[in-house]
Amino acid sequence: MLMQVRHSALSVETGQYSCAGRKAQNQDFHGTVVPEGPVLVHKGIALAVADGISSSPVAHIAAETAVKSFLTDYYCTSEAWSVKTSASRVISAANSWLFSQTKQAAEPDRGHVCTFSALILKGRKAHLFHVGDSRIWRLSGQSLEQLTEDHTVRISETESYLGRALGLGQTIDLDYAAFDIRSGDVFLLTTDGVHGSLRTKDMAEALLACEDLETTARELADQALKAGSDDNLTVQIVRVTGIADPGTEDLLSGEGTLPPAPLPKVPGEHEGFRLLRGLHATSRSHIYLAENEETGEPVALKFPSLDLRGEEDYLRRFALEEWVARRMASPHVLKAASYPQARQTLFLATEFVNGQTLRQWMTDNPHPSLETVRGILEQVARGLMAFHRKEMVHQDLRPENIMIDASGTVKIIDFGSVRIAGVMEAAPSLDKGEILGTHQYTAPEVFLGYLGTEYSDQFSLGVIAYEMLTGRLPYGAAVARATSERAQAALRYRSASAVTERVPDWVDGALCRAVHPVPGKRYDALSAFLEDLRRPNPAFTSDRFVPLAERDPVRFWQIVSAALAVLCAILFFQLFGNP
Repeated sequence: MLMQVRHSALSVETGQYSCAGRKAQNQDFHGTVVPEGPVLVHKGIALAVADGISSSPVAHIAAETAVKSFLTDYYCTSEAWSVKTSASRVISAANSWLFSQTKQAAEPDRGHVCTFSALILKGRKAHLFHVGDSRIWRLSGQSLEQLTEDHTVRISETESYLGRALGLGQTIDLDYAAFDIRSGDVFLLTTDGVHGSLRTKDMAEALLACEDLETTARELADQALKAGSDDNLTVQIVRVTGIADPGTEDLLSGEGTLPPAPLPKVPGEHEGFRLLRGLHATSRSHIYLAENEETGEPVALKFPSLDLRGEEDYLRRFALEEWVARRMASPHVLKAASYPQARQTLFLATEFVNGQTLRQWMTDNPHPSLETVRGILEQVARGLMAFHRKEMVHQDLRPENIMIDASGTVKIIDFGSVRIAGVMEAAPSLDKGEILGTHQYTAPEVFLGYLGTEYSDQFSLGVIAYEMLTGRLPYGAAVARATSERAQAALRYRSASAVTERVPDWVDGALCRAVHPVPGKRYDALSAFLEDLRRPNPAFTSDRFVPLAERDPVRFWQIVSAALAVLCAILFFQLFGNP
């Protein structure tokens, strides 16, 4: 089958062929999915091939199940997930099912076991997933480069077995790699019935000379058969014919192409909403309280800034805020609202949170109890975990972007800085390396040019926790000025226990770890940070000696300065004093 797809984001040609060869049954299975529209942009093009082990009469079922489940379930995973996360989870699930079938088999030789290789083309990268001895190749110049490694264990010159395969164990050790792609790149997927009988040079020459990919796929299988192959034969070829960054319409299903909404009059109406009053205005947006004219539901409407509506990147990020909100499901994350009619202009409708920002709450409650702070932090952390499960990083967590409603429920708001792994893979040009968050709460590694991660959000949460308990920042304004590794190594945490007696040493230890300048020295999970805020970690108890330089660096340097001054005075009098 020959397939050609052209799109603003990616265009390819594919050809594939499979046959039983000299065997009575074809235990290979293969498939290709080339979607259209936003699915092509967000999930990419997928090819997969599997080869059932010849010793099992049901291995063809394993191969078919592996390929079909992968090509179906991969496209059902979250658009926010990266290719690696989406594909790995789907393959792992397939492996678990195949292994369970093998364990239930009455006869030991009826194993649901197969090799598996998949290629996903998305954005400007090719992603490879592989286990077994099927292969993925890339035509590089005049030669054919093998991108996968065979997981074959040789007993002797004539005997071997698969050391790794789908369905062989309860868990799967899957090979993964990603490569940049260019227009004109050709990828080849083969089972061992093909590459076990053909020279790499011969396959490369066939690809270099090919005009019709489907014909070439069949010819390669025929050549392997003539060369003496006694196994099933499967060939898949894909040629990249064009690469381009996707447009806003491709990423956002057309929402991002709407013209920015004009600032409305209050009171007034706008596209099915009745505006009641203004809530908040900054240089980046204007927010109003409104109600749905059909349902009477109170909502918050967010309109683009007048000053920035000419900037494409700003408008695309503005539209992405709703994209994010509609994919989140947490009581601690702001929800998107419904629209009474199809939008004609770009604005956002979200639930209305009747409450106050955490910043205002901190002003009203300058000396909160430790338990109150814990309760708020735990809700914020649950919201962050919801982002992280979707492979999203908030990147602008601060008291102004956290709301507390009248019932005490805490919600994270404002998604204008959120980094979405799946979207950034689809449109790398969106990732401009900008520092999108507020500097006082931004993690140190971001100032070195590194991308924000879950550890960065943890740092922001730790700074908020520290500020709620002490009214200060753990490093003052020094983090934003520390733009080199040397400067960041000189950052000194000021003990929260030294600022206020309301913070026990073990809580101070937890705060210190959460805001450590080095990401790898923070907590592995937010849940561990929350646990250490509730129960004393022996590593942070008062039995551990904490140097004064760590507990109170200001006092430490005052003492050092005073001692040096006294020493200098003594030396002066010894050298120049009266004889």
